[in-house]
Amino acid sequence: MTELFIDKVETVPVGVAEAGDDSVFVAVHGAGQTGWYGPVSTTIGRAVEAIGPIVVGVPLLDHDGLRPRIRAAVPEVSDWAVGAIDCAVWDLHGRLVGKPVADLLAPGRRTQAVPAYVSWLRLDLSGPASHGALAQVLEEGWAFTKWGLRRRPGASVADEARNLVAALADAAAVISEPFAVDAVGTWSPQLAAAVAGRLDQPMLAWLEDPMPEHYLRVYSQLAAAGVPVAVGERLRPDEDLDTLLDFVRPTALTIDVVGCGGLTRAVEITMSVRQAGVPVYPHGRSMVPGIHLVAAFPDDVPAVEYRRQWEPRRQLLYAEPWIPKDGLLPDPDAPGLGTQPRRLR
Repeated sequence: MTELFIDKVETVPVGVAEAGDDSVFVAVHGAGQTGWYGPVSTTIGRAVEAIGPIVVGVPLLDHDGLRPRIRAAVPEVSDWAVGAIDCAVWDLHGRLVGKPVADLLAPGRRTQAVPAYVSWLRLDLSGPASHGALAQVLEEGWAFTKWGLRRRPGASVADEARNLVAALADAAAVISEPFAVDAVGTWSPQLAAAVAGRLDQPMLAWLEDPMPEHYLRVYSQLAAAGVPVAVGERLRPDEDLDTLLDFVRPTALTIDVVGCGGLTRAVEITMSVRQAGVPVYPHGRSMVPGIHLVAAFPDDVPAVEYRRQWEPRRQLLYAEPWIPKDGLLPDPDAPGLGTQPRRLR
C-alpha cells in the first residue's frame, strides 16, 4: 500500500441521551476516509483539539510512532486524548483496508462472540443491596458479575471492616458463584489493612482499586494477605509493568484501553503481562476497543467489562450499537472499530 498520512484531526459533538453523558467524538481524516472514536468528555475533546495539529502528516499505519511523537511535542499531554486519537487512527486503518481492527491486531484469529462480564456499581453491596436486582443480573448469562463495595464512613475502622466483610458474605450467599467487587477508590490504607485481616471469602474473584490513588504498597499488602487484587484502571502508559507485577502480584489487570494511551499501548501491555500469566480485563469505559482486544487475544484477555447502568445509553450514540446477548457481544466483523457516531448535532 502507498504510504498514507493523517490529514486532519477534529472533534465533533454528538447528540446525547441524558445530560452529563460524554458527547464528543474524535475524527481523524486521511486518504479520503475518516476514522472515529468516542464518546469522550468535552475536557478530553479540548485536549484532542490542542494536540491534533501535531499528528498531521504522521503516516497512518505507523501506530507505534504516534504516541512518541505526541509525547515529544507535548510531554504533559492527557493520556486519554492520546488514546482517543490512537483508537480513531486504528478505526481509519481498518476502514481503509476493509478489515476489523481485531484482524489487524491478530491476523488469522479465530472468530467468535466476545465474552463480557457485567458491572453494576450503583448497586453497592455495603448498602441495602436488592436481592431481586442481584438475581436479575445473574440470570442474564454474563461471564461473571462485579458490584460496588464502597466505604460507609461513620463507624470505626474496625467496624467498617467487619461490615464490609459481612456484606461480602451476604452477597456470596445470594450470588452463589464467583463475583468481583470495586471499592471505587473509597477505602483508606487503614481500612484496607483491617479488611485484609478479616477477609476469607472464596467466592471473591477480585477486589478492584480500593484506594483513591495507585498505592502499590497497599495493594501489595492486600495480595500478601491472600486478597485477590485487581488493578490497572489508573495505569499510565509509561508505568513500569515489571514493578507492578512483582510488587502487587495482581489477580487481574483491568486496564482502560483509551486511558492507558490507546489500543497500541494496550496491546503492548497485554503482550508484556502474558508471561506472568495475569489476565487482562478491559475496563468498560472504553468497551469497544476492549472488544477488539478480547477478539484478538482471547487467551490473554478473557472478557471485557459491560457497565450495565451506563453502556446502554452510550450505545445510543453509535451508528451500529454493540448489543450483548446472553452475556456475549458480537464478534467484530465490520471494517474498523465500530465507533462511528449515529447522528451529529
